[in-house]
Formats: sequence, C-alpha cells, structure tokens
Amino acid sequence: AVGCIGRKMADVTMGDELIKEQQFEVIEGIMDTDPKGAISKFREILKGRAVDQPLDVWQERAAFRLMKLYAQVEDAGSLLALLQDLRKSFDAFTKSKRESYIKTIYDKLALIPNTDAEQIAMCEEYIEMFKGEKRNILRQKFETKLASLLSKKGEYPRALQLLSSLQTELKKLDDKLLLVELFLIESRTHHALNNLAKAKSTLTAARSNANSIYVGVQLQAEIDMQSGILNAEEKDFRTSFSYFLEAHEGFVSKDDHVNGLACLKYMLLSKIMNGQGEEVHAIVNAKNSLRFADDEVIGCLKEIADAYKISSLSKFSKILERNENLISQDVLLKTHLSDLKNDLLEKNLIRIIEPYSRVDVDRVAQLIKMSEQEVQSKLSQMILDKKFRGILDQGSGELIVFEDPIPDSTYEDSLTTIQNMGHVVNNLIRRARHLQAQ
Repeated sequence: AVGCIGRKMADVTMGDELIKEQQFEVIEGIMDTDPKGAISKFREILKGRAVDQPLDVWQERAAFRLMKLYAQVEDAGSLLALLQDLRKSFDAFTKSKRESYIKTIYDKLALIPNTDAEQIAMCEEYIEMFKGEKRNILRQKFETKLASLLSKKGEYPRALQLLSSLQTELKKLDDKLLLVELFLIESRTHHALNNLAKAKSTLTAARSNANSIYVGVQLQAEIDMQSGILNAEEKDFRTSFSYFLEAHEGFVSKDDHVNGLACLKYMLLSKIMNGQGEEVHAIVNAKNSLRFADDEVIGCLKEIADAYKISSLSKFSKILERNENLISQDVLLKTHLSDLKNDLLEKNLIRIIEPYSRVDVDRVAQLIKMSEQEVQSKLSQMILDKKFRGILDQGSGELIVFEDPIPDSTYEDSLTTIQNMGHVVNNLIRRARHLQAQ
C-alpha cells in the first residue's frame, strides 16, 4: 500500500512538472512577439516566493528570462529592481549563484543605451559588497568595468587612479587577461587626453600580454580597433585600414553591431583620407558590410567620398552641414573630416590662383563661394605654411603670387669642385711621400 501511494505521488509530481514545462514553453513562445505579456507571466512565477529560500528551477528560469526581456525592451529600472528583489534572498543562495545573477544583470544592463550612470552606481555598490566579503577576483573585475565607464564619462583622473592601483595588484597575481583589459582601457583614456605617446605605450603593453595568452575574439577586435585609431591619429591610414578590417571581422563574428558599425565607418574614413575614395562603395557592398549599408553615417561617408573624388568643396561642405549632428557624435570622424575639408580647400585655392600672378581676393572668394575674410585668412595661413610663395596687398585687396625661383646650384657646384680638388691634392701628396720613401 505504501509503495502504491509513493508511486502515485511520484506520478502526480511528474505530471505537475510536465504541466509547468508546457506552460513555460508557451510563455517563451511569446517572448519575441509579446515581450510585455511574457514579462507579466514570468513575474507571476516569481511572486509569493519565500525570501529565505533559494529559487526553484522554474523561478530561476523565469528570473533569467526576465533579465533578457528587460534588456530587450530597454527597461533598466525594472532590471535593477529585479536585482534588488533577488538580493533579499542572497543569504539563501550559493556564492556561485549570486555571482551569476549579478554578472548577468550587469551584462544585460550594459546592452541598454544611455545607462552609464546606472552601471557606475551598480559597480560602486557591488565593489563595496565584494570588499566586505573579500571576493577579490570579482572586485577586480568590477573595478575594471568601473574604470572603463569613468573613462567613457570623461572622469579621466579618477579612471587612471583606479587603473594604477589595479595594475599593481594584478601584476603580483600575474592575471594577464585582466591586465590586457586594463592596458587597453588606459590606452583609450590617454588617447582621450591627447597623450598619444602614452596611449601607444599602454597599447603595446596590452599586445605584449595578449601574445602570451589566449585572447577572445571580442577583446582581440577591441585591441585591433584601438591600434587602428592610433595609426589614424599618426596619419598612417593604410595601416589603420588593415587594423579596422581585422576588428570589423571580429565584431561581426560576435554579432557586436555597435562596434562593427564603428569599424566600418573608420575603414571608409581611412580609404577617403588615403585618397582611395573610389573603393568605398566596394567595401560597403562586401558581405560583412551589407547589414550596415542603410546606416545614415555610412551613406554620408559615401557622399563625402564622391565629393572628394571630384574635388567639389561646395558639395563637400553641404554634406558636412547636413550631417553635422551625426558626425559630431564621433570625435575621430569629426577631426579627420575637418582635416579633409581643410585639405580640399587648399587644393581648390591653389588651383584657382595657379594661372595668376596678381588676383583680387574678392574674385577668389567668388570663385570658391566663401566670404572674402575667410579666404584672406586661409591664404595668409597657406603663405606662412609655405604652401605657395606670395603676399597679400591689404591696400589693394590683391594677392600677389610669386613664381617658384629657379634653383641656383652655383654654390653647391663650387663646394663639390673644391672637395674634388681637395681629394686630388691629397692623392698627389700621398704619391709624393711614397716616391720620397723609395
């Protein structure tokens, strides 16, 4: 009789579990089509749980599905509220389970745009918690995340101070993987501070540590991207394109849309800056780039490449004005496109003044479709930079262009002749001494 009762209870339990599994599959089936409805259902599963008890299998699955859904609908407040709710039961969880919840929620929060302040607050809160529990490895990981966020926010001194203390700890522990991340963050911070020398040296340190261990595709792509940025700052656009290409392929393979798009933008920029704008359309139509082809910045860069190819300053300026808000969001794009516009302006000015020995500045301004004051200022700068020889006559408002002087090689030829004569005399003296010795 007891055996029969036991079997019946087991059958009932299995039946309940099967019903729950079917209900769970139904809710999971509407996650993409009706995320708000799925959120409501998963919340019901978590309701009424005992705070002093760990989550059962279904509650745990519901919690992780909620994390995914909150990130999907970009609801940072509810995501953090879920963490606070789970934190009430932390004493009932194993340490590994607690870590899993905290790290998963942080990763999901990082996917939501414009949540830097929330991420910083979460990092600071859990760093203190890990310090109290003496969980040094987790504390170091969250301090690394915090340093990256502070650098992104513009709090560079605080970020560098945190990175310095972390590096001292990690060098003792020889944690090369975390050191790679630290050096990469430090390189970005120094680059933001326009300290190119330190940015390069810390990136070299990151590469050196990365070469001695296995580095994941995502982190390697980030290193390549930073290498491309620093090479672009040094005007080595051929090398920077190679790095951006490697980084782009890495990000695409990991479905990192944001960084993949950024690398594609920098690839196109490198080609334009290197005078190879005709290759831009082919790059955009490549297999890995097609998914980004409809992006506004990519369209803007294609137009810029076409304008630069025909040396049309007016068209180039109109494109920049029309897309000013898009371009100003990216410092690298803004800086190099400004340099490109300046280069195009100089080329157009030189082409206009080339046939003249004397020309009105007003006439040059009309031809290039700019104000007379702007043209006069630019011509003055070009004369000082020795882009051409000439003077500005303020009285008559004219530009006087001098012809390039024919190089006079008289002095060089005279010095060469004297040196040759010196060699001849020295040879004669050596021969005379040789004959005397005989």
